[in-house]
Amino acid sequence: MAPDKTAKKDMLFHPAGDLKKNAHVPDFDTYKELYAKSIDSPDDFWGDIAKDFFWKTRHTGRVLDHNFDVTKGEVFVKCMEGARTNICYNVLDRNVHHRNLGDKVAFYWEGNEPGDELTVTYGELLHGVCRFANVLKSQGVKKGDCVSIYMPMVVELAVAMLACARIGAVHSIVFAGFSAESLCERITDSRCSLLITADGFYRGEKLITLKLIADEALRKCKDKGFPVQRCIMLKHLSKDPEEIPQGSQSPPLAKRSRPDLQVPWNPEVDLCWHSLVAEASDECEPEWCDSEDPLFILYTSGSTGKPKGVLHTVSGYMLYTATTFKLVFDHQPDDVYWCTADIGWITGHSYVAYGPLANGATSVMFEGLPTYPDVSRMWAIVDKYSVSKLYTTPTAIRMLMKYGGDPVRKYKRESLKVLGTVGEPINPEAWQWYRTVVGDGRCPIVDTYWQTETGGHVLTPLPAATPTKPGSATFPFFGVVPAVLSESGEELEGASEGHLAFKRPWPGIARTVYGDHDRFEATYFRRFPGYYLTGDGCRRDEDGYYWITGRTDDMLNVSGHLLSTAEVESALAEHEGVVEAAVVGKPHPVKGESLYCFVTLAEGAAYDAVLEAELKRRVRERIGAIATPDHIQSATGLPKTRSGKIMRRVLRKIVCGERDLGDISTLADSSVVEQLFQSRC
Repeated sequence: MAPDKTAKKDMLFHPAGDLKKNAHVPDFDTYKELYAKSIDSPDDFWGDIAKDFFWKTRHTGRVLDHNFDVTKGEVFVKCMEGARTNICYNVLDRNVHHRNLGDKVAFYWEGNEPGDELTVTYGELLHGVCRFANVLKSQGVKKGDCVSIYMPMVVELAVAMLACARIGAVHSIVFAGFSAESLCERITDSRCSLLITADGFYRGEKLITLKLIADEALRKCKDKGFPVQRCIMLKHLSKDPEEIPQGSQSPPLAKRSRPDLQVPWNPEVDLCWHSLVAEASDECEPEWCDSEDPLFILYTSGSTGKPKGVLHTVSGYMLYTATTFKLVFDHQPDDVYWCTADIGWITGHSYVAYGPLANGATSVMFEGLPTYPDVSRMWAIVDKYSVSKLYTTPTAIRMLMKYGGDPVRKYKRESLKVLGTVGEPINPEAWQWYRTVVGDGRCPIVDTYWQTETGGHVLTPLPAATPTKPGSATFPFFGVVPAVLSESGEELEGASEGHLAFKRPWPGIARTVYGDHDRFEATYFRRFPGYYLTGDGCRRDEDGYYWITGRTDDMLNVSGHLLSTAEVESALAEHEGVVEAAVVGKPHPVKGESLYCFVTLAEGAAYDAVLEAELKRRVRERIGAIATPDHIQSATGLPKTRSGKIMRRVLRKIVCGERDLGDISTLADSSVVEQLFQSRC
């Protein structure tokens, strides 16, 4: 079935009846009842959920306490104050010893190469985590210390983060695609004394020599007066199969091994993961942490160019990720769930690791690319493991759309029940393709909106309960109270468009920016006291559905009219010849700004005057004459972060011919930038 490009984006799709039978939230009336309880009686709502978890000491005060109003004192959020627990115990020991899930598969690991695979049960994962927790303790790591983790998507990455959580250490995971300078910056800012890395890994056919990058980062740290004393390295590629000691999670696979990979070694700093683990005990008593003790730091982009170390704490994050995972994906005991995100991003923290494990879920962990060795790889994995819940990005969907439906239809995909999207607003055309081609028209789509700072989903459909509109994040999750604010901070009612903010906290919201609480308040709370400001624009329609219109600095002011780049991009992407579009403003002497559009074409499509006229006409018809693009540039690719987000800041520089691009350390492919400069309109 081909996607219907003529379908209106505001048409309703109702959940299929067969999903409702055993659903946690079976209909919209139930959603409204539970939502009302979460708002009117939040302590009771979250207190009931907390009963499912293990607490060494129960909380003594309110479940949630907060101040969002900077005019009334310091901003703070507290959850389950007085309680003591351990998140690692709750996601592993609780499942193994209290729920008898020791033999249940926690992860199916799928490597870069087809055939590289590993199955890890909850019992095996618990033993591996305890071993590595003892390794960390043997290296002097204690509660409150920060540990940097710079690893590919291997099971050991989850082992390392959970081992930190077990002993009360704070993990700071740095995506394995970041540069040495970015890694150095994050190590020094978080004051990490120990780095965990790997020798290298493959992304498709490209070899990433991770240890070389890590060594360069450590040299930079030393030059800045912050020498790192220890670096634990996992032999992911350079080992021989017989080298792997008992107790390691690594699969002894010849395809994964690269004996000729030259790995630098500094005996004064470097330690071998496998050797340390082989000598460690598989029993480790957890460190019991206060509810508001820090769990992890995760760095996200800042408007100043300096990354922000967003800090999350133990209990609130645990409750929220567990609950959002359970309800948004309607997790059932026999599900096989696959989130394609890297653990180096917040999506991987919340919905590859902590959320699924807290629910005793079986997940797929994928090291490779969706297009390697061919563009059917994702659907081969879906069939191989009978994946029932799939969570991926609009970028991946649009990329695969380019190749049409035949690579998808090579595989049955009959196991799929729920499809999810994350990372950016999904245009209605990609939404329709995902639904009709990937899901055969039978799987609901949960289009989730959230941020690193929110910890978990804040606007989202529930698969058996929410009628969906293509491209809309629909309604708030439990405990979340959104507001649409005008430029002056007035709260708008009914159908309206403005700044998306939230009026009260939920358990999983970030607590601060590490080492800089003033920046936390300035970024999120000072402009509109009493609200958490997301930095995103949104539109609420006449039915109460929320539509994310993009970052507020992605709004364009054309002749006094405020236009959403996302809306223009969606109109362009409706054309069958366009796979992806990005729109930025170009200074204009009369209009203030004009629309400059970049379009990536479908395979076989050619950019000419006829196509340009069709695209301009489509935008005019969809939005109005004021939105007619002044410039449309054909682009073989767009500058994106490694998480798949388009870097519109770089595009703005390109259209103005400015070569000073600022910090582009997160850029996935820098060669794209020069190509776009050369082909400017």
